[in-house]
Amino acid sequence: MAGELKYAEAIRRALADELATDPAVVVMGQEIEALGGVFTATQGLAERFEGRVLDTPLAESATVGWAIGAAMAGLRPVVEIMFMDFITTAMDQIVNGAAKLRYMSGGQVAVPIVIRTPSDAGTGHGPQHSQHLETWFAHVPGLVVAMPSTVADAYWMLRHSIQDDNPVVFVESKYLYFRESGEIGATGAADHPYAARIARSGRSVTIVTAGRMVAESLAAAESLATEGIDCEVVDLRFIWPYDREALTESVERTNRLIVVHEAVGDFGWGGEVCSWAASELFYSLDAPIRRLAAPRAPIPFASHLESVIVPDRSAIESAVRDLARH
Repeated sequence: MAGELKYAEAIRRALADELATDPAVVVMGQEIEALGGVFTATQGLAERFEGRVLDTPLAESATVGWAIGAAMAGLRPVVEIMFMDFITTAMDQIVNGAAKLRYMSGGQVAVPIVIRTPSDAGTGHGPQHSQHLETWFAHVPGLVVAMPSTVADAYWMLRHSIQDDNPVVFVESKYLYFRESGEIGATGAADHPYAARIARSGRSVTIVTAGRMVAESLAAAESLATEGIDCEVVDLRFIWPYDREALTESVERTNRLIVVHEAVGDFGWGGEVCSWAASELFYSLDAPIRRLAAPRAPIPFASHLESVIVPDRSAIESAVRDLARH
């Protein structure tokens, strides 16, 4: 699979390859057929896979409900929710349906659905189109929550998620759709399916992050390296289940931990990682654990206000620099 792709193109390639490989795969969502999705992720697929890439009404709950039934009947539906903010209208179907049916049936029924949805600020879409809500789903037993940060991971993690018998909430970055380029590579190599990725090795501080904050953290780490602060950047890739073994090994190397995410900090997934690390890795830590996240405020439309809300490489540098001094 030579040649560079954009992040959005990698998503499209993964969908195409799964549609070609498995006749049970179907894709559905609003404006995904003729339009190809508002971010072009399904562009051209309806022509190639007639009757298996379907436009749906403006009714996320109905679409997810149909997908659950189709999955129980043997299909592998992939649902596109246009913006993650709109997933709120399908919460009952996802939380009380998809997440619980395998458990309630004693394992007799699987619900292998993938709910693809773009999140992120940084694109000027404002408070109702820019939220990160992944923590809501990580809290629910029965759901997998994926959050790829690179072109290769967008491709391989989506293919793995479609093949997974668990329901997966697949959180894509609309900020990265056309800004991130890279090669897919020949394989999605990982020691286990939900492995974290060491995006940068280091000895001074562990930065745990996911999604588009990986790139911001890497940029901050390169700048801090000129000051003698050698950061290890851990890309979780999956918010649930998250790779505790990789986190343990990293913190044992660096003895310092900061968690960075774009979602609101209060009650966010970063707090769970910090709590677990404080309990299980206490004797490996030489300084208090830190969190860097968005404040408790809606995402503004105006770019100069949006940039104040969302952590960036400058904010990460400052937080890590302060942590390294302890």
